[in-house]
This record gives sequence, structure tokens and C-alpha cells, in this order.
Amino acid sequence: MLAKLREQGPAYLVVGPFAIVLAFPFYWMLMTALKTEGDLYNPANVPFKWNQDSPTFDNVEFLFRETEYLQWLENTAIVGALVVAITLALSLPAGYALARLSGSWGQSVGVAIFLTYLVPPTLLFLPMSRVITELGLQDRLASLVLVYPSFTVPFSTWLLMGFFKTIPAELEDAALVDGASRLRALASVVFPISLPGILTVVIFTFSLVVNEFVYAITFISSSTERTVSAGVPTELIRGDVFYWGPLMAATLIPAIPLALLYNVFLDRFIAGFTGGAFR
Repeated sequence: MLAKLREQGPAYLVVGPFAIVLAFPFYWMLMTALKTEGDLYNPANVPFKWNQDSPTFDNVEFLFRETEYLQWLENTAIVGALVVAITLALSLPAGYALARLSGSWGQSVGVAIFLTYLVPPTLLFLPMSRVITELGLQDRLASLVLVYPSFTVPFSTWLLMGFFKTIPAELEDAALVDGASRLRALASVVFPISLPGILTVVIFTFSLVVNEFVYAITFISSSTERTVSAGVPTELIRGDVFYWGPLMAATLIPAIPLALLYNVFLDRFIAGFTGGAFR
């Protein structure tokens, strides 16, 4: 036992402070979300614990009863699912084609596609707004479904291209020799092996949809059509009044499933990001 502790002790000493720092925002959100206003705004109270008042769910009740929070969550889930589906439908064949493209053309085109991801949304939302207006999609979730793939597809294509390069072409050739079509070889051989990269694309894309703010606040104006990232700051920050309790509850609720999702698929997520590094 002592030998194991002596062996792993330095690792825990290094990782421990990082774990505390990363867990602190969740602790702070939970503490603030369950505090009463008297406890929260009293400067004499210790901010890291509940003081004279016991924990309360008034802030959570306010969030669900006085705002459109449930609708924001639903809108976010709908947009996220559609954007993930569109991203996979476009980036999977594009990434595979670029990975199998011979010579330097595949790498050059892949880098060019990735560079489009680096263009800041603040430079694109104005022309994108004109496109959305011409299509008659303003103040509709369809506008976000149309725009979000413009920055999820380039990065996902580049990521999958690097991952597909690690898969030997001989596996596909063997499937073709056995009588499988190209699509059957992809579905039966390539895509199952590429599951870590595909999961990485799914998690990355959905996280971007949840966190994206510029397009969500620009294209959507009515409260019932907003996503979480736009609805929470616009409805719970009114002028110079900050509803800190509901704000922390609103940010904690979607953060927990995302954190659990990252934790469950952590190994596959890392494999998806590092898969192209060995080629």
C-alpha cells in the first residue's frame, strides 16, 4: 500500500490542484443557485458556503416558472441534433475522400477547409444576416440550423480526414475482394473503426451549438425561439440587475450532462483528436 502510494503520490499532487480548479466553477454555481437572496447579497456572509439560511430551490423554481427556460433547452436540443446530423452527413464523406486523395492535394485541400473554421464569427454574422433575411428565416431556429454547419463542417472534415488516414486501405480492399461494394465497405469496415473520431465530432459539434452566442443573439429575437446560450443572458440580466441565483442554476443544468458526456467518452474523445497524429 505504501509502495503504491509512493509511486502514485506525485501524480496525485500534480493532478489534484488541477482537479480542484476545474471543479470549483461547478461548486460555485451549485452554491449560488441554492442560496437565498439574503444570503447571497449580504457582504458579511462567507461566499463559499450557506450561511444563516438553509439551501433553497426558489431560484430553480423562478427559472422554470418565470422564464422560457424549458423551451430554450428544447430549442437547443433540436438545433444540436439537426446540426450534428448535417455535420456528419457532410464531413464523413468529405473527410474520407480527402484522406484517400493521393498526393499532396488531399492535405492541401484539408488545410484550406480547416482555415475556413478559423474565420471569426464576428466577421461573418453581418453577411450571414443578409442571407438569412433573403431566405426569410429570421427569428426561426432554421436559421441556426443553416448557419452552424458553416463552422462545424470544416473542422469536423479536417478532424475525420486525419483519423481516416490511420485506417489501412488494405482493410477496404479486402472487403471489396470479398464482394462488398464501396458503400458496404465504408459502413461495415471503415466507420466502425472510426467510431472514436465520429464521437469526437458529435461531442464537439453539440458543444459548439450549446455555447454559440453571436449567431443565436443576432438571428433570433423572440424569447420562445432562443437557445440557452442567448436566452439566459438576455432574460436573466435586465439592465444592471443580475439574477445571480437563476443565472447560476441555468448554467449548471446544461453543464452537468455535457461534463458527464465528456467524462464517459473521454478515452474515445482523446483518441479522436490524436488519431491523425500517428500518420
